Amino acid sequence: MMTQARSTQVSLTDTAYYHCISRCVRRAFLCGKDGYSGKSFEHRRLWLVERIHYLSDIFSVDVCAYAVMSNHYHLVLHVDVEQAEAWSHKEVATRWCQMHAGHPLVLSWLAGESGSEAETNAALTLIEVWRDRLMDISWFMRNLNEFIARQANKEDGCKGRFWEGRFKSQALLDEKALLACMAYVDLNPIRAKMVASVEDSEFTSAYERIHNKVCSDESAVNLSDVHLTNNSSLGLNNAGVKSTKALLGFIGNETDAQPKGIAFSLLDYLELLDWTGRVIHPYKRGAITSNRPKLLYQLGFSDQKWLAMASRIGGRDHCAVGTLSELVQYAHNTGRCWISGQKSISL
Repeated sequence: MMTQARSTQVSLTDTAYYHCISRCVRRAFLCGKDGYSGKSFEHRRLWLVERIHYLSDIFSVDVCAYAVMSNHYHLVLHVDVEQAEAWSHKEVATRWCQMHAGHPLVLSWLAGESGSEAETNAALTLIEVWRDRLMDISWFMRNLNEFIARQANKEDGCKGRFWEGRFKSQALLDEKALLACMAYVDLNPIRAKMVASVEDSEFTSAYERIHNKVCSDESAVNLSDVHLTNNSSLGLNNAGVKSTKALLGFIGNETDAQPKGIAFSLLDYLELLDWTGRVIHPYKRGAITSNRPKLLYQLGFSDQKWLAMASRIGGRDHCAVGTLSELVQYAHNTGRCWISGQKSISL
């Protein structure tokens, strides 16, 4: 099937939430232990999580959920357009220059040394281009994947592709699709039989929300092994301190005068997550709870429809998830005649 242009998959008019997936090529291992060579790549998990948080701190992009697997990873991202548009020109330029070399015209403007009005206008035009990039999930994923690929290739002593082509993205058109996708992502280690419970699922957003850390022993991973040439590449600010932007929070059901976040309770989400994992994996420890999670009532979901959605959301052919009317509007806004899977995946 022909590759779709990213502009036909990302429509901020329809939704600010997207599910992104990147997978390694051939026998490449992102993390975990390679059964063929016997080599362990577990330390790369922390590379990825640190970089995700670092980029989230620079971009106007929030992380709702993530899961780092052995040869791929999942992200659920939220694009905060209002925040990016509110940044001053100086803040945009400063953020961009934490990741990339600044253009001479912009550096001169920041230093107050612009020689003419034409040079100033040219610098401001460049900064507006950077502003758009700082709220673009393609640029977010590019800065994430390039960094990991370079470090992994350097460690492996090889060159060439590390990732399987472009990342895949899926638009999440409403709160039901968002929660179903977050649950799908957080349950990845359980579905792969790597762990038995949500609270043991290291290097997932659920584990981070429960334990306020990414794994049981973060000190076991020596970040000095990455052999970076400058602090900004690793995710350090000018003071040499790691950036620690939190995941996009759950702010409960009362959203008036509340900061931005996911308009549900974290406890309700964790209950829903545990219940979903038990139903989808009947061999998982314990019995299926007899109490239907409160969040399903709030969402107006039937048990069967929620489970069908949570099981099917990672399908290759589904570029968006939402109600039928939302999918039709999304198709119109992205120049499509039809969205694959409308009948089976609509909520």
